[in-house]
Amino acid sequence: MRERTEQAIELMTRFAERTGLTSERLQQRYLWTDAFAVCTFLGLGHAMGASHNTELALRLVRRVHEVLGHHRSDDRRTGWISSLSEEEGEAHPTRGGLRIGKPLPERTPGEPIDERLEWDRDGQYFHYLTKWMHALDQVTRWTGQTMFSAWARELAYAAHRAFTYAPSGGSRKAMYWKLSIDLSRPLVASMGQHDPLDGLVTCMQLEATAPSEPSLARAIADFAAMVDPRRLATADPLGLGGLLVDAYRVLQLENQGAGDQGLVEALLAATAVGIRQYVEQSELRLPAARRLAFREIGLAIGLGVLERDAWQAARASVRAGVARLSSYVPLRAEIEAFWLRPEHRRVDRWLEHENINDVMLATSLQPEGFVTIPSSRAN
Repeated sequence: MRERTEQAIELMTRFAERTGLTSERLQQRYLWTDAFAVCTFLGLGHAMGASHNTELALRLVRRVHEVLGHHRSDDRRTGWISSLSEEEGEAHPTRGGLRIGKPLPERTPGEPIDERLEWDRDGQYFHYLTKWMHALDQVTRWTGQTMFSAWARELAYAAHRAFTYAPSGGSRKAMYWKLSIDLSRPLVASMGQHDPLDGLVTCMQLEATAPSEPSLARAIADFAAMVDPRRLATADPLGLGGLLVDAYRVLQLENQGAGDQGLVEALLAATAVGIRQYVEQSELRLPAARRLAFREIGLAIGLGVLERDAWQAARASVRAGVARLSSYVPLRAEIEAFWLRPEHRRVDRWLEHENINDVMLATSLQPEGFVTIPSSRAN
């Protein structure tokens, strides 16, 4: 365990220096990566009893809000993307959502979509926003500072209002996958496979932390109605890891008197279907230059939760679901060992995504701040 913690610290130290968190370099803020980083710093602070890492988590939250809560430097618009004044924006930095942090400006109104370019264009992703909600809520749960959970609730309320819509014809609500920076128009109108699930689990967590205004009851109901257990299976390793982490989050919420009975079983069953397909694809036998590390590491993070003691006290149907997945647990060590080899982290494919790869590998090595939901310390 000590070696794993030291390896995680080394990865996070390089990330913090490289992205301007602990140096004078230009800020390189990216919402997904920074959400994992906040949680990992929290976990390292707890593991080492070192306030330095907790302070880095808090500093990173401030930097993300300063950068991704404001319009881009190459945008004609200025100030907070919420249109609040500077003073109001500082008090409510998530009220207008947060930019992704992609390198290219968002697609302009009327500009035809280029699917290849869209991956590098800015905007807002719902599943990135839910990761940031989780990170903010974890700050509250780990430190007892309620302001962060309040910001997470404001972000959840704004995201639900902007990303969900009622299609014509009276069918149930749906979601956009990607919206413009100001949340005024869809950039990708299709719905992400796990977006409603992310919204449901995260909003349940926020309600369990400190029920207050704005209410998330409608958001929870809408997301729950959109989740179809029959469509949750995926062969994508990052998606599989997300299913497992969500299952563990819901289990912990159930133990704290919240959660959604039956959802844990559905997530474990979907994982069992998808992981079998993923392993059969033999992707893990490819050379490093042909693999996307952060997607595999996402699976490793998820597999790690299966080794936790909380499952042993769960109901029989949950224990059976975990047992069906037990044969895949060794993949975690296999994935970590592969990407801890220095020569595999020198290939172009790793270096192209160095920040997200470093942070997610550190999270897999020291996952406590990301996967463990302490009993709420908010009051």
